[in-house]
Amino acid sequence: MNYQNINNEISNLNFQRKYFFSIFGLYLFALGTTFLGYSIYLLFESLGLVDRAVTTWNAQGLFWFLILFCLALFILFVPVEFLNVFKLYNSTFKDLIVNIMLVILSSLLSLIFFQFLLNPSSLILSDVIDIGKAVSFSGFIAIPLILFLQHNLKRSIEFSDSFSYSLTYFAWVLSSQIFL
Repeated sequence: MNYQNINNEISNLNFQRKYFFSIFGLYLFALGTTFLGYSIYLLFESLGLVDRAVTTWNAQGLFWFLILFCLALFILFVPVEFLNVFKLYNSTFKDLIVNIMLVILSSLLSLIFFQFLLNPSSLILSDVIDIGKAVSFSGFIAIPLILFLQHNLKRSIEFSDSFSYSLTYFAWVLSSQIFL
């Protein structure tokens, strides 16, 4: 009987905008945060606070810091102003399946973008491409597991929807750091 209920839920899958906006916003937040962290690292390197490994001179580090900082702010601006969904809809099994499919689809599309459409002409661009790949791989592996765990633990531990969004965001950024 339980199998029929799950099968009925899966057959009625529909991709509503709220699911897409929620998952795509999480992806953009994770990507923007990692770009922001890398730009701060370039600033520290150009100021001499860490050993020089990526840039060859201070102006190059400051130039790339400014570019990546503005790019990160723009990426972080998009979910706040345009998507405006800060809630993870993960209460039913159908929601879980839709979220996992959207995470994998958005990670696949971004992996294709970072793998094939960008040309690593410098060490900094190569690092930016690696950051994009790490966020994508994190979306393939860690985030579906986090979503599944949240869905199963929701019955025993009360999560608010905004807390589950923040927890997933934190897990995405942390797991992307592991893949770097």
